[in-house]
Amino acid sequence: MTGFSSSRSDSAAPVPASAHGIGEPSRWVRHWTHLVAAGGAVLDVASGAGRHARWFAAAGHPVTAVDRDAQALHGLRDEPSIDMLVADLEGGPWPLRDDARFAAVVVTHYLHRPLFPRLLRSLAPGGVLIYETFAQGNESVGKPSNPAFLLAPGELLDVVRGHLRVVAYQDGFLAEPRPAYVQRICAVVPPAPSTDPARAVPLPCYELAG
Repeated sequence: MTGFSSSRSDSAAPVPASAHGIGEPSRWVRHWTHLVAAGGAVLDVASGAGRHARWFAAAGHPVTAVDRDAQALHGLRDEPSIDMLVADLEGGPWPLRDDARFAAVVVTHYLHRPLFPRLLRSLAPGGVLIYETFAQGNESVGKPSNPAFLLAPGELLDVVRGHLRVVAYQDGFLAEPRPAYVQRICAVVPPAPSTDPARAVPLPCYELAG
C-alpha cells in the first residue's frame, strides 16, 4: 500500500490494549499511526503479546506479528486480521518472503542491529518506519544496561540516512511509564524523483500531528 493519510484515521477509535491486559501502546507509535496508509499492512517486529499489533488491527490494518515467544503470540489468536509468526529473528532465517513489503514496520523495545537492512527493505513505497528502543544512558536507571542493547547517539539517524526521509527523531530521557533513556524515529520511504516535470508528483504532506 502506498501513500499517506494527511490526517488521523476517521475509523473507530482502537480498543485500548489495556483491555486485553497487555499494556498501552507506545505514545510514539500512537502519535505517528496517522502516517500509515489507510488499510496498509503492518509488520510488528518482536511483537511480544501484541500491544501494537492489536492497536493497528483495531485501526483497520492487517498485521503480521513476529516473535520467538509462541505463548505470547498465542494471545493474539482471537484477532482475525493479525497473522502470527513464531520465529527466532536472531538465530534463524528471516521468516517472511523476500518480496514481502509493508506500509509500516514497527519496532519497540528491541534491538538487533543485523536486522536493520532487512527492516528497511521490508518497507513498501511510501512506507513508514516507527522505531523506539533504549539508548545509551539507560544503564544509569535500570535494564537493559548492556551496551549491545543500547543505541548510540544518532544511531537511528545513521541507519536511515540515504534511504528514508526523517519526519521525527528524539533521543533523551523519559520519566514515564518508567524512567528510561530512549531513542526513537519516524521515517518514511520518499517518492522516487521524476526526471519528467510533466509526471512529477507533489511531495506527500507528512502531518506533524500533536
